[in-house]
Amino acid sequence: MDAISIGIFLFIVGSLASLALGSKPSLSRFVSLGFAIAAYSFCLWGSLMGLTGDSPEVFWGNLDSPLSFHYRIGSLGAVFALMIAALGLVSSFYALGYAKEYEDRAANLGFFYNLFLAGMFLVPCARNVWSFLFSWEAMTVASFFLVILDHERQEARKAAYLYLVMSQISAAFITAFFFLLYRATGSLEFSVFETAGPSLDPGLKSVLFLLALIGFGIKAGVVPLHLWLPYAHPAAPSHVSALMSGVMIKTGIYGLVMAVFYFLGGGPWWGGSLVLILAATTATFGILHALMERDLKRLLAYSSIENIGIILMGVGAGMLFASLGHFEMAALAIGAGLYHAINHAVFKGLLFLGAGSVLKATHTRNMEEMGGLIKKMPVTAFAFLIGSLAISGLPPFNGFVSEWLTFQALLSGFGLSSTMARILCLVVASALALTGGLAAACFVKAFGITFLAQPRSQHAKEAKESSFFEKTSLRILSAGCLALGIFPTKVLGVLKLTIFPLTAHEIATPLGLPGDFLVTRFGSLFPLALLATLALGCLTAWAFGRLLGGPSRVRMAPTWGCGLAELTPRMQYTATAFSKPFRVLFDFLYRPVREVRQECVASPYFPKAIHFSTRVSPVVEERLYHPPFRWLLAASHFIRRLQAGSVNLYLGYLLITLVALCILFLWSNHP
Repeated sequence: MDAISIGIFLFIVGSLASLALGSKPSLSRFVSLGFAIAAYSFCLWGSLMGLTGDSPEVFWGNLDSPLSFHYRIGSLGAVFALMIAALGLVSSFYALGYAKEYEDRAANLGFFYNLFLAGMFLVPCARNVWSFLFSWEAMTVASFFLVILDHERQEARKAAYLYLVMSQISAAFITAFFFLLYRATGSLEFSVFETAGPSLDPGLKSVLFLLALIGFGIKAGVVPLHLWLPYAHPAAPSHVSALMSGVMIKTGIYGLVMAVFYFLGGGPWWGGSLVLILAATTATFGILHALMERDLKRLLAYSSIENIGIILMGVGAGMLFASLGHFEMAALAIGAGLYHAINHAVFKGLLFLGAGSVLKATHTRNMEEMGGLIKKMPVTAFAFLIGSLAISGLPPFNGFVSEWLTFQALLSGFGLSSTMARILCLVVASALALTGGLAAACFVKAFGITFLAQPRSQHAKEAKESSFFEKTSLRILSAGCLALGIFPTKVLGVLKLTIFPLTAHEIATPLGLPGDFLVTRFGSLFPLALLATLALGCLTAWAFGRLLGGPSRVRMAPTWGCGLAELTPRMQYTATAFSKPFRVLFDFLYRPVREVRQECVASPYFPKAIHFSTRVSPVVEERLYHPPFRWLLAASHFIRRLQAGSVNLYLGYLLITLVALCILFLWSNHP
């Protein structure tokens, strides 16, 4: 058997074994996760075979039947499959310790978790319509049950049903996309779509592009189609959140790239401009809302929206450059987008798993009730710090390299002959610079409020370091952030195999030079030199400290109290206070709602306590989604009145319908 088939078989066995061992929760947890780890080990091998072009074709069912399932890992799918398998492997290992929190529902968690992993991995492997839609729905349905796992909580139920509704809308658009391709080509095989795509009618190509953009954009969390994402990701178990945010939403990116470059021959001429506008909007919107969050997992969810925007900047720039005939520039842009997709999987997986360990220790997602955890959870704190530095785009970590490449691709657009294209690249590059600065501020807040200062709750005071499995997983992903940051040429050398079929051109940079230089038209990067410089700076600071401070001695002293006798947790910066300057600056977007409530002793002039709270208004939800929902609700109430429960009334409805049909028939046949 091939690696894919073995992996999927192990996933099925793991899911069934989890149900069979439901009466023994601990055993069920270890068995289901053990099978998941073994399955993804085979899937990882299959993904590597796909990168080298040695992946075998897998058929499940009758080859002559249009309903057969056809799988094979191509060059593009291999990048996403490798991403899914690697993060899935680490997250499953992490769950060996973390999932103990869900021991009372271990059977359901293990069953749906294995199905979710299997469906998600098969999406980039599918080679015909039935295979893709089956894998897509398996991934969606299984993840729905994982989001609603904690169904006693109203928040989880709301998040799950919203996710399900948006996912089915996404599936409807994707199905319509494939149906129109089937009508145009007469086949359900992706290979036929790839051959016929460039010769499609321009009008049909535009319709297909919009269907793909909406369908896959919902899954990716593109603004304004992101409605489900900030609710679903925080509600799921943290190792599932890491997979949903780190790799599941990337299946939307995979679908869009596949649809545009493989099936539509690059898409319509205006497609790249539209994607760039959506990318800049998505990135800016995501980080601005992440800044306002007090919920740690919800902050990370909004940050995922921001990073999807950065990925789409590379994809959109690639589409724009390709439509103008600049294929080498397109290759650089797409390479930057794919590289950031890989990087985001690593550092966002690290951050969500770190947040899971914090949640497990403190029993809350509210950063206002945390603080001081660096002393209680040093390994988790250090790993979260590395993830924060990486997502903020700071060297020598991986986020810096992919954002630098994205900047280089956008800067290359300044030399285009089209004035509108140059302006668009300038605007998008400015948006990228803005999001980079805001992301740094956001994760200063996330790390500082969570891990520094004094504990703000009893749970934070009593927090304990995470388990061996959790700490090991965090260390692996931390090392991944560093490795992807200092060896980018190795990654881009592999991505060449993916990029060439998309643009018929390799990345226009002389990669693989001695010393691992990364050179573009507008600059060069030597990550190892950056690392050496940072290391030298740290060593110099340490040497001066030893020289000026004399023999090293450990001195314990309380935190400086700014002249006050004693510091209390109430004197510390809160997440709300940290975000206030940004809330004031972007007041027109946030439209904050403030609530002040007083408890008085005898009169309003003698307050006993003052309670203040503030929240930002969900502008997109209120302006775009709430009006049609209210209309739909009103329509449903009207229709409900017709269901009076009276047989006579229902017979009257039938009589009216028959009379109307007779009149219509006679009128249509009248000479």
